[in-house]
Amino acid sequence: MADLGTVAWPPAPLRTERLVLREAEARDRPGVIELNASPEVRAHLGGPQPREELERQVPTVPGRRPGIFAVELDGSLVGTVHLVRRDAERPGHVRPEAGEVELGYLFLPGAWGHGYATEACAAALAWVAGELPGEPVLLCTQTANTASVRVAGKLGFTEVARFEEFGAEQWLGVWTP
Repeated sequence: MADLGTVAWPPAPLRTERLVLREAEARDRPGVIELNASPEVRAHLGGPQPREELERQVPTVPGRRPGIFAVELDGSLVGTVHLVRRDAERPGHVRPEAGEVELGYLFLPGAWGHGYATEACAAALAWVAGELPGEPVLLCTQTANTASVRVAGKLGFTEVARFEEFGAEQWLGVWTP
């Protein structure tokens, strides 16, 4: 996926009532490995990745690139939020030229059910609205991931399409600032 282009990165940390969204640091590596090795987290993302493989492949400072926020609660990583350009070759776009910003997120199971995903994603959407005024933002999730579809609704995403990808029905929503 392509990054956000002309957006200055990294921004100052984004602070919400309970969370800090910031650029990844070396101390986030164990949490990033756990996110990607977790069967619960990866249930709708093709399944968990082998922990041994992740230990070899995840860099010392994981996910350090424009558009990827580490989400911190009380000094510990609880998840990540991603804002990247949706690949033009993939289905699901709202503009003919494609390349819209896409919001994604992963949270550790212990952080589920507390509203952290909604809180962190709302902060990321506010940030991208300030950096790229008027830019539509997409969110795509499996329709089977009912929790993610609920979060999308809370954030103000409107369903624009459903399609088959990765062997499952996908829900595509758009948010416009």
